[in-house]
Amino acid sequence: MEPEIEKQGACSSLQTSVTVTHDESGAERPFPDKRESRYQRWTRSIKGLETRGIEPVPLEERMKNTKFTSFEMFLTWLSMGMAMNNTITGSLGTLVMKLSFTDCALCVIFSTLLGSLAIGYMSIWGPQSGNRTLIVSRFFMGYYPTKVCCVLNVLSCLGTGMMSATVGGQLLSKLSGGGVSVIVGIVIVALASWTMATFGMQIFQYYERYAWFPQLIVFSLLTGSAGPQFDFDSPSVGTTTQINAKRLAFFSLCLSIPLSWVPVAADYHVYYSPDIKRWKIWTVTTIGASLAFIVTLLLGAGLGSGVAHSARWRSIYDGTPGSLLMAGYDRLGPLGRLCAVINVLTIVSNNAPASYSTGMNFQMLGNVWRRFPRPVYTTASTLVYASCAIGGRDSLYDIFRSVMPLIGYWAVIWFTIVAQEDLLFNRGRGYDWDAWNDRLRLPVGIAASIAFLVGWIGAIVGMDQAYFTGPVAAAIAEGCDLGIWLGMGLTALAFPPLRLLEIRFMGR
Repeated sequence: MEPEIEKQGACSSLQTSVTVTHDESGAERPFPDKRESRYQRWTRSIKGLETRGIEPVPLEERMKNTKFTSFEMFLTWLSMGMAMNNTITGSLGTLVMKLSFTDCALCVIFSTLLGSLAIGYMSIWGPQSGNRTLIVSRFFMGYYPTKVCCVLNVLSCLGTGMMSATVGGQLLSKLSGGGVSVIVGIVIVALASWTMATFGMQIFQYYERYAWFPQLIVFSLLTGSAGPQFDFDSPSVGTTTQINAKRLAFFSLCLSIPLSWVPVAADYHVYYSPDIKRWKIWTVTTIGASLAFIVTLLLGAGLGSGVAHSARWRSIYDGTPGSLLMAGYDRLGPLGRLCAVINVLTIVSNNAPASYSTGMNFQMLGNVWRRFPRPVYTTASTLVYASCAIGGRDSLYDIFRSVMPLIGYWAVIWFTIVAQEDLLFNRGRGYDWDAWNDRLRLPVGIAASIAFLVGWIGAIVGMDQAYFTGPVAAAIAEGCDLGIWLGMGLTALAFPPLRLLEIRFMGR
């Protein structure tokens, strides 16, 4: 007899496992585990609560494909990307790095388009497989190496959640004139995000389908109010070498924003039918995400440029992102305060998907982790990032500059392996999606593991951050962050020959 391999039932919305054994002929014999937890029985009575874990979504539970399906995907990414925390990242270019608005705009447009193409590519796997992104990754990297990516993505989602909650807390505090403390504001944003993430995909997709509209109106009002104070004429500050280094650093920082979405991109499409064309998914996702990122990042660059341009803004700005946003709304009076409240909702629309995916990533760590329902992990992760946000509420700009590049480093290394495995080695042959939890039918992962480590070495020697500067970055110019590019380049060089050897000697 071969050892038992635990699989997940594909036809139940509950987390009911199926134990698969093999008889002497090698045929599989499934034995459903009919035990149902008290939690599963309780959740049946709550309308709209998603009880499915990381098991694939079967075809009979998918939404029917309509003429509006691709448009709904577009709106989902437009809503998720059009968030106020992206505006804070955009302001770093002009406010902190002292780049001109033109330099920032060029970096924003090209970096977000590049990163959104990767989001669009990963999004196609949701409808195709019914699996979450890092479950799909098992078919490219192997069972065990993907667990490392799950841990890294949990840390990434906690980092972005901390930043989002802090921005929301600062906004609520400024709106109340200090009556609501930043700590209370952080708790409010975290609770709102937790509610949406806990209920799951149904309420999430409904909210995101309409959230873009008030967000777009508010950003339009903010542009009209703050636009006259934007500084479009001042040049970038520094020598030619320093300016080029800062351009590259800001380009990489902006690229890290869409890259942070790539490891979760398929999570939000698993309930769509596989009948929708792959090119449609890729196109609408890329357009929706890139538009949202470009709008928010450019607005942030404009706001950052206005602080040096306007004496009124300098009197309002106290070094926090919340005060920068309130300076932009200054001319609108009470309407500006209402707009800022809506901005807090945009933070929730951006933060809740990450919290949702965090719960899934915990369950992907192994069968023991799957015994706990997703809301347990969603609750725990919310407590962690809210606590970190409270502790780091006075150092938000430093956190943005430190956390986002780290997310970009590992995400681009992982994506390079995924793309090469699919395009170079699979070449359209398709995948056995039923093997999602069977490590004996997935790639071994030795090649992916070594290539991943090689990529990290490249990222380390090329990074230029406050806490560490790699030797390659130090040899070129101060502030020249090459972490993303060296990580991607070395991974792309290392993985193909290693994978060829793995296939030759291991057979898979």
